[in-house]
Amino acid sequence: MLNLTGKTVAILGAGRSGRAAAALAYHCGALVTVYDAGEASRVPAGCDGVSNATAEVGRSVIVDLVVTSPGIETGGGFVQAFAEGSGALWGEIELAWRCYPGRTIAITGTNGKTTTTELVRELVKATGRSCVACGNYGVPLAEVVLSGEFPDVIALELSSFQLETIDAFKPDAVIWLNFSADHMDRYATLEEYRGAKLRIFRNCDMTTPLVIRSGENLGELKGLQVTFSSEVEADWSLRGDMIYKGKSPFVALSNTRLRGSHNAEDLMAACAVVDGLTPELAVSALKDYRPPAHRCEVVGILDGVEYLNDSKATNLHALESALKSQVRPTVLLVGGKEKGLDYQPLAALLSEKVIQLVSFGEIGPALSQAFSELLPCQSVSTLREAVAAAQKAAPPGSTILLSPGTSSFDQFRGYEERGEAFRSLVLDLN
Repeated sequence: MLNLTGKTVAILGAGRSGRAAAALAYHCGALVTVYDAGEASRVPAGCDGVSNATAEVGRSVIVDLVVTSPGIETGGGFVQAFAEGSGALWGEIELAWRCYPGRTIAITGTNGKTTTTELVRELVKATGRSCVACGNYGVPLAEVVLSGEFPDVIALELSSFQLETIDAFKPDAVIWLNFSADHMDRYATLEEYRGAKLRIFRNCDMTTPLVIRSGENLGELKGLQVTFSSEVEADWSLRGDMIYKGKSPFVALSNTRLRGSHNAEDLMAACAVVDGLTPELAVSALKDYRPPAHRCEVVGILDGVEYLNDSKATNLHALESALKSQVRPTVLLVGGKEKGLDYQPLAALLSEKVIQLVSFGEIGPALSQAFSELLPCQSVSTLREAVAAAQKAAPPGSTILLSPGTSSFDQFRGYEERGEAFRSLVLDLN
């Protein structure tokens, strides 16, 4: 366990990640104060809390360590004000990882992280080892450490926000799923976002297993690379329904509840990273596994129209993957928060797959205007109105696909709430 006895630590953010980091720092012997721009009243026992904190407050704070929450911009004035007088700036991942003695499988990518993280957990458990999925998924790593019951392996989902603040973090294996434009409301350029993601490799050595989607341009990396792809030949590949390891069949998608090439790639990556996994163990682990909600999830079929909930599609790569997997004429529900993304590269795919586009939310009018000459478009204000419009437009044998392509924070607290709202609206149509 990390020894912080007598050290002063400032925790930025009183959300779940911040509270977990505060409790862990205190457990390690530190003198801990939690600072939040809002309320900091729910701080762990033994820690102090400062509400309504500002950058001005931060400039007056001198501590040994600042631990920031991923939702706060690392390069912003608030964090940097605290960092100016500090010995180090970490995130909750860095702090907690230094206290964890087991094997770390780190997973990142623009899309598919959560499904892959869950699959790694299930496949590791099938080999007889304990495994917890955590990080950007499930529970903060600090909570896992504080439980006192260290699993043999952690499947650690990492966002670019979390990777901004790693230091000595060195995973035992890395999965890189894919990369595309996202979070352009946080990053000034695509390269800045890419640079944050690439930090996952910064401490890898020549023996670190790196499971990477074939064709990703990542430059020179230290590690033992294993590739996967649903589109081209790779170390792990997809031929029809069957996933192959090299030239040997490994597991058929029909023996799982996973559908679509994007899920096949998530499964390939997970299989590739787990030591001691056999086809028989994989099939056993996957037979009862259900993909996470809000990811091309069938909500219902009404009057011959299939309703799919892909609310997790908060960027263009996820939207593209969802559209590519459609085999029926599609009415697409798209829209939400304006994140500065360019939808034009999807024009050819929209023309091929979509019979009508219904846009909603903050970015709705701009999307309908952008594609109105390509296909029938309608812009409405709310998701409720979008579902009603889609129902009128969708003929029997078609699919109504909610795959927004952007985040939900203009109208919802998260993609989960948006997905549940869609589910309720569809069920109300019966």
